[in-house]
Amino acid sequence: MKENKLDIEFKSTSIGDPDGYRDREASEETFKILVIQQKMIGDVLTSSIICENLKRNFPNAEVHYLIDRFTLPVVKENPFIDEFILFEEAYKRSKIEFYKFLKQISKSNYTHVFDAYTKLESLLISKFSKAKFKYGFEKSYSKFYYTKTVKMTNNVKTEAGSAIENRLNLLHLMSGIKTYNNKPKIYLTKKENNDALEKFKSLKINPKQCIMISAVGSGLKKSYPFNYLAEILDLIVDKTKNNLILNYMPSQQKYIDEILNYCNQATKNRIVDHMEMKGLRDFISVCSQCRAIIGNEGGAINMAKALEIPSFAIFSPWVTKVGWNSFEKSSTNDSVHLIDYYPELYSKHAKKYKSKANELYKKLKPKLFLDKLTNFLNKI
Repeated sequence: MKENKLDIEFKSTSIGDPDGYRDREASEETFKILVIQQKMIGDVLTSSIICENLKRNFPNAEVHYLIDRFTLPVVKENPFIDEFILFEEAYKRSKIEFYKFLKQISKSNYTHVFDAYTKLESLLISKFSKAKFKYGFEKSYSKFYYTKTVKMTNNVKTEAGSAIENRLNLLHLMSGIKTYNNKPKIYLTKKENNDALEKFKSLKINPKQCIMISAVGSGLKKSYPFNYLAEILDLIVDKTKNNLILNYMPSQQKYIDEILNYCNQATKNRIVDHMEMKGLRDFISVCSQCRAIIGNEGGAINMAKALEIPSFAIFSPWVTKVGWNSFEKSSTNDSVHLIDYYPELYSKHAKKYKSKANELYKKLKPKLFLDKLTNFLNKI
């Protein structure tokens, strides 16, 4: 797999009507497919299942994945992706640079586009691709850009959750497609696994006696109140006597200091201070060795699930739970959301309450789900 900025000429391919391909011989036809998913880590990881299922349906196809550069680590080494098309910050800042990018896309001879992002930038990318078949989500403006569209829904049918189901619905706009897998996966190299084990060994810590903590979300509106989280950490240490590895960005250090101020001394003694994680791949490899991950729902939880690491997620009050509480029946995953305990507070879609997130978070007191968390700890 290669990183690609579209500075090379791709080979041209021809295509018939894919709606006519339904047998295994048809799956050997050569298509050149662009899958688009910009923005956040969880979204990019989730949409990688589109790439996987396309490649498994059409092994000889070229499958390219257009993503933001900072999200590359979660899909790096994915064997079902032939090329990564990196959407750079410069394209967002400069209309001229974005136009140059679009011109390169137009020369790339794509036959199909699956746009899982369906925002202005990706609409234009789809349009400039000149692909005969373009698929995206149904919005008031999207029908002018795509061959077919599908409406996003929160009416889930499986434990995969709506985020995954919606992407599979997008995939199935191409007739005759078979779903081989509905669960995102992260691929680590043998060296990455060994390097992670060496980190634990150097600290004289058993990784299976470590729990990763998603300590701070991407913002305060996605971060469980620090005094409440400290109460949770105290419980984990008391019940398991395990070490805790706190996951956070360097810019969030002041929040970590505040969390630890609320913790008791026994918990502070169990915090792993010197686990070096230089980047996202480092975090992924370290997390892959841990016993479980607990904390704020978000990218870290999604990555852990893709590593088959047991997870316990605390949802922000304004995030839709049915979208991301995936695989809680077949795997050791669990989660809590304010709507579980106070459904009467939600007369509208959860996203409508984003401005009240901090106020609503205060109602999700640890005592509401301590038994559920304890059961999770017992399972792992």
